[in-house]
Amino acid sequence: MNQEWTMITRSPEETAKLAERIGALLNENDVMTLEGDLGAGKTTFTKAVAAALGVTRNVTSPTFTIMKEYKGRLPFYHIDAYRIEDQLEDFGLEDYFEGGGVTVVEWASMIEDQLPPDRLEIRISYLGNTERRFYIKAHGARYITIGKELFNK
Repeated sequence: MNQEWTMITRSPEETAKLAERIGALLNENDVMTLEGDLGAGKTTFTKAVAAALGVTRNVTSPTFTIMKEYKGRLPFYHIDAYRIEDQLEDFGLEDYFEGGGVTVVEWASMIEDQLPPDRLEIRISYLGNTERRFYIKAHGARYITIGKELFNK
């Protein structure tokens, strides 16, 4: 069961507001994946999700560390999958997906086989200097509920 929505933001503030609204709806063991070209705004989006979860530390891209964990109202796991495809067996992704926190995975297509079937998938497209298109696909009833809360008000 899937459902899809599209949204365009016209400024970094609108993008942050969307991310904060999503973050406020996330609960234990929720998984969100992010795809988009370099510079599309994946890490910026993730920072706003983290802020909505009460993370006060500066959230940075885990490109070279692969995963960073932050404390908020729930544990927040930020994974950059771009470089982990050769290390999947050693990484234990399911420990994060089922670890009682919220997991955001950038470059999730690199580990598609390891992702849980139910998740919120977000693709960010660069449209212009400050404009972004968000293609949001909910996989599973939990994430369809989140999408409806966001878009059907």
